[in-house]
Amino acid sequence: SFGGMIGYRYRFKPHWATTTTFNMGMLKGDDALTNEIIRNSRNLHFRTMIIELAQRIEWIIVAREQFGARYKISGKKFMRDRNDQIYVFGGLGINYFNPKAQYNGEWVALRPLATEGQGMEGAPKKALPFTATMPFGIGARLGIDRMWRIGIEASYIKTFSDYIDDVGQTYYDQTAIAQATGQTAAYLSNPSVNNTTWFVPGQQRGDKQKDAYFYLNVVVTRNITYKDYSKERKASQWRGGRYKF
Repeated sequence: SFGGMIGYRYRFKPHWATTTTFNMGMLKGDDALTNEIIRNSRNLHFRTMIIELAQRIEWIIVAREQFGARYKISGKKFMRDRNDQIYVFGGLGINYFNPKAQYNGEWVALRPLATEGQGMEGAPKKALPFTATMPFGIGARLGIDRMWRIGIEASYIKTFSDYIDDVGQTYYDQTAIAQATGQTAAYLSNPSVNNTTWFVPGQQRGDKQKDAYFYLNVVVTRNITYKDYSKERKASQWRGGRYKF
């Protein structure tokens, strides 16, 4: 899978910052990729674009930030520039998803098909196409110069939906699904192979946990409000030539 992120970070204390992020990415899953016999026989697959807006708080647990003179003078020693951080974060967000499966060479949106009988008698309600999220993670940044950092960030995203992959409850009667929403919906509700007696109406179709996902980002940061606070000599500002981003 792939994705990208843009954001704005504001550092309001030496060890605290808040960041607004906008993420887009593709999630995929396919039972054909596992050797576990029941999962492989279930034969479900999906892909969905994730669009997420989140606000998070960062705790900077390690910060080496100092710099020497901007201009070097021959014969004099100067402090080496340092601009490195290690941090952890948590926050709240919301995301949009639209799971699809491939059928006859085309990617078909699954939510309108009610593949678990959503909205029918004895079945769950139709799932919403968005959910609240809670991102958690850890990251590290390495300073390139006074204006730029590059780093790596690992994020775990807990959601409050069980339908990002369109698999959440139990199997529903295929005949009833076919009558309600058509043969495509009936097939995609239960495309099992090898031993179909494992996948009859009422049997568990997915696990009972809410969905979650993980991503790893390479993060490039540019300071758009750079100041050398060591030159301002204000009691309210940070001392020691720190970078305020």
